[in-house]
Amino acid sequence: MKKIFITGGGGYVGTRLVPILLKKKFYVTVFDTFWFGNCLKKNKNLKIVKGDIRSKNKLSKSCKNHDIFLHLACISNDTSFELNNKLSKSINYDAFEPMVKIAKKNKIKRFIYASTSSVYGISKEKNVTEKHPLVPLTLYNKFKGMCEPQLFKH
Repeated sequence: MKKIFITGGGGYVGTRLVPILLKKKFYVTVFDTFWFGNCLKKNKNLKIVKGDIRSKNKLSKSCKNHDIFLHLACISNDTSFELNNKLSKSINYDAFEPMVKIAKKNKIKRFIYASTSSVYGISKEKNVTEKHPLVPLTLYNKFKGMCEPQLFKH
């Protein structure tokens, strides 16, 4: 049974993805602050850890012995990001590289980063692919785009 560690698993995407993974017989650990509550249903293959990705020690202890690290945690849109730029940057960018290092140190084989197509900005191109230059229009987009090189570096 594959073990998946998901940051932000209690958020908008996570609460829809986690039940699917559990149905497919994965063991899932959700690591989340649960600022908006926890609506995940109990399951014998689900472990819930209330934590902040900026808490390196707790994050490191919680993700040990997992096969996959799926990073969904973030301040999730432009409007929310603008409410507190300093907090948003600390979560969306500053915590990212230490998190990648923690996953690597714990010998997690696969790190999956959920980014956003908004890192490419507005383009006249018909088909925008990952080869398109990054043209972020907001700080949210900018920091999302800045995380990818950090991931490739490690």
